[in-house]
Amino acid sequence: MSKPFTLTVNGREYDLDVPPTMPLLDVLRNHLGLKGSRYGCGLEQCGACMVLIDGSAEYSCSREVGTLGGRSITTVEGLGSAEALHPLQQAFLEEQAGQCGYCLSGILIAAKAFLDRNPDPTRAEVAAALDANLCRCGSHPRILRAVLKAAAALRHEVV
Repeated sequence: MSKPFTLTVNGREYDLDVPPTMPLLDVLRNHLGLKGSRYGCGLEQCGACMVLIDGSAEYSCSREVGTLGGRSITTVEGLGSAEALHPLQQAFLEEQAGQCGYCLSGILIAAKAFLDRNPDPTRAEVAAALDANLCRCGSHPRILRAVLKAAAALRHEVV
């Protein structure tokens, strides 16, 4: 049984009438049209579905939407726009840090949460922070470089 409620996503309030047990990922993709977060495993194992919930990177594939009233959700679409990319998005483009790209939205979200906590990380710290994201394709070294580059840009250092 569903009961109408409001969900705040990317700074915008949405009135929803969906079952409270519906996974957040399904609401984002199928009800709000936000396709950036991906379904990978459905078991909190791959990180493709990660979103920020009150600034913390969390899996959306198994998170019941009814538990999120009053919380702020940010998807990869909320990081920046085509006209004003977030420094992470810009660095990923510059470093060509994607192969197929399926995992990148989750990695960008995890990296954002991590850099908010640690603005001057080492390469090893970045690698550890992204460990919950399953992708280890051929571009993984470029992903690590992109996060370090974004960290420097966020600190207003010349890269």
